[in-house]
Amino acid sequence: MYVQRNIQAVCMQTENERISNRNRTEATRAVLITAARRLFIEKGYAETGTPEIVAIAGVTRGALYHHFADKAELFFAVTMEAANEISAEIARKSKRQKSPLNSLIAGAEAYFAAMSEAGRARLILLDAPSILSGSQMQELSSAAGEEELRAGLENILPASKLPIAALTDLLSAAFDRAALAIARGEDSKPYRSAIKFIVESLAEGGQRST
Repeated sequence: MYVQRNIQAVCMQTENERISNRNRTEATRAVLITAARRLFIEKGYAETGTPEIVAIAGVTRGALYHHFADKAELFFAVTMEAANEISAEIARKSKRQKSPLNSLIAGAEAYFAAMSEAGRARLILLDAPSILSGSQMQELSSAAGEEELRAGLENILPASKLPIAALTDLLSAAFDRAALAIARGEDSKPYRSAIKFIVESLAEGGQRST
């Protein structure tokens, strides 16, 4: 019985240590991403050095390279964090709507609103294409609303013969151009109206093509 209790105690201690180590790892990774994101937005990728990142994060360069192979990998983590925030905003706004068409329109407006905040357009639309690989850009685009856009188009065109994948690619490019314009300070109303017109026209055209 004594031996069994000792074994249980050792197992509990080991598990607690694992949880503690995992929490420290996640915390270090989080502060590095936060520090890098701030600098990438303020100065741009090229002008940001890893010594600045670790100084703001309060960790060593060894800690940085323990979590990320290089600055580009850290940048990818930063952009994915921003992309997931955008996706969450789209999901939150679109799920409140009762019809597939209104859900897609609400998701579009949520995308524009999310992209206009906190340097996200710079990270995802300006810097990322020149830094990340093709596969990373595809993953980033999917996470930043492209998957929701594809699902929205499938919902408003359930029986249509229109090419959903191609429509998603084309509309995604239009969304990005509009998001960049809005992020530069241009009036968002014309872009929101134009996207709404395109989506509604697609829905009507899709019904005729069934």
